[in-house]
Amino acid sequence: MVQAGVTDTARATLAPVLLQGLGQPSWFPGWVPEWVLPLVASAVVVVLSWAVARLVVRLFGRRIARRFERPSLTRTALRGLRLTVYLLGFFIILRLSGFDIGSIALSVTVFSAVVGVILAPIVGSFISGVFLLADQPYEIGDMVELDDGTRGFVDDITLRYTKLLTVDNTFLVIPNGTIRERDVTNYSAEDARTRLALDVLVTYESDIPAARGLIERAARKVDVVIEGGPRIRVGAARYPAGPTCYIDSYADNGVNLRLRYWAEEPYKLLTTRSRVQEEVWGALAETDADIEMAYPHTHLVFDETSGQLNVSTGGSGAGRSVDGDGNGHGHRPQRERVPPSGPEESGDEG
Repeated sequence: MVQAGVTDTARATLAPVLLQGLGQPSWFPGWVPEWVLPLVASAVVVVLSWAVARLVVRLFGRRIARRFERPSLTRTALRGLRLTVYLLGFFIILRLSGFDIGSIALSVTVFSAVVGVILAPIVGSFISGVFLLADQPYEIGDMVELDDGTRGFVDDITLRYTKLLTVDNTFLVIPNGTIRERDVTNYSAEDARTRLALDVLVTYESDIPAARGLIERAARKVDVVIEGGPRIRVGAARYPAGPTCYIDSYADNGVNLRLRYWAEEPYKLLTTRSRVQEEVWGALAETDADIEMAYPHTHLVFDETSGQLNVSTGGSGAGRSVDGDGNGHGHRPQRERVPPSGPEESGDEG
């Protein structure tokens, strides 16, 4: 069990020793209780611990920052220095109060083993924080996106949690044990430039080369889009810096053109997409070239192989049937329709 205090005998013998050790001044009033001087000494230790912690951070802060060159590690190291100073002050206060440090250490060890199971999630977060600081998946100031679509800037990384400032101006605190199990996209890791894509579907009758050039020129008009320059290296590959439009696929309703372009910064991707689409839309609407955007549409064609289509003409229950030549005939409900011998098709998709 943790020692809760000292016995009355210890109190009676400890107070004079403390007073003598602290050098009780001659002007100290005799009517003041003996426990007042240790209490005042403890208060002084608290103030000194706070002042020493600030002084240590001020003296070693810049050196640590130059040594690690990472804000997250710098903050963690400075927090460790503050904690060390505060722990020393706490042990000094315990000593002044008459507690045995050795007994306390043994009791705390046993107590920690008992409650270790209860504190396992917190300990897991601390261990995950160590791995996060070592693996460097993101750094303070990076823009990241979680697997649920939440996007924001890394505001702080501690041994227990990671704090995000979302683009909606809200704080999101995530335990390190949780964030290590999620997919995190870092937009600011090595290069802030981000590649985006836009699909444009044009008809088969359109002038495809003219459409590709028109779309590329429209994207270059957006100021946050990189117009060109040296190829951008991504891993072992290098990609064109300027907007490029490719033939992606031959779809059912037209030719799918895919525009790829690079945004200078990842902070306003939705705005960048919107501006590029506005420019492309305006360019296609104003051009005199033979370019038309495609959309899904279906043509139904009836011929001699299409059979008959029953059309209702009123509430009398009678109707007319239209054959493949468009000729109308009276509806004959008593006659049973015989399907053609060959395969029947209701229409052709155009």
